[in-house]
Amino acid sequence: MNRILISIGPINIYYYSVTMLLAILTGSYIAYKESKRVGMDKYLEDLLFPLVIFGIIGARLYYVIFNFEVYQNNILSIFKIWEGGLAIYGGIIGGFIAIIYQSKKYHQNILKTTDILTPGLILAQSIGRWGNFFNSEAHGAAVTSEYLQKRHIPEFIIQGMYIDGKYYQPTFLYESIWCLLGFIIMIIIRSVIRKKEKDHSKSMGTITFTYFIWYGLGRLYIESMRTDSLYLGRIRVSQLVSVILIILGIIGYIYILKTNNSMINNKKKEEKNYAKKI
Repeated sequence: MNRILISIGPINIYYYSVTMLLAILTGSYIAYKESKRVGMDKYLEDLLFPLVIFGIIGARLYYVIFNFEVYQNNILSIFKIWEGGLAIYGGIIGGFIAIIYQSKKYHQNILKTTDILTPGLILAQSIGRWGNFFNSEAHGAAVTSEYLQKRHIPEFIIQGMYIDGKYYQPTFLYESIWCLLGFIIMIIIRSVIRKKEKDHSKSMGTITFTYFIWYGLGRLYIESMRTDSLYLGRIRVSQLVSVILIILGIIGYIYILKTNNSMINNKKKEEKNYAKKI
């Protein structure tokens, strides 16, 4: 597949770069729209630039560290991110560092910030995965064209997965769809919270922990199908991080439930004490 979208003299504009740009702009727009609704748009305006920069740096460093043998003889190739090699978990870590710094600087709650950002993030991931398609990377094992047709994979994707004489599982597509579904679920949850609760502090972190669990589960399974996984010994790094995310998400949900139950019990005690005084 031709990776170049447009050539202007010596300058090449790659499909991968355009896809990543589209993903960043879309995710940023979704986050900004929500931040404006809750009155945090000025804060988010200051956050988005370092968030994107730290995210890209983190995504590249993560990939290079666990795949250093590819770059050790040509260090300058580390900067050629248009050729691919951005790991989403590295991007999340880098972005989270930026969030921690900016949240402390502007005295904002970290979970409130991540609740605003994560729906846009997972939608950006859904779009960004198509960059892997254009770069013919992040695919699964070799299969037959009949196998893909039986699973109702669009013909243009099947042909795009024909690489070096073989057809491959389009794992980028599976993850893209999973992330899109996650975005829809998170938007529904956010809508329900708005309708049911006047005080959103009771459910702070719900969207973030939903992202942890949903994306963690999807990536845990899809990673097992990929042929280009990054390894730490015999362990697939992304699966290890996925398990950690899922655990953090579950712990987060338990914390929210316990906190809410405690608040309800305290309120009941106060009402009883007030009734006794009367």
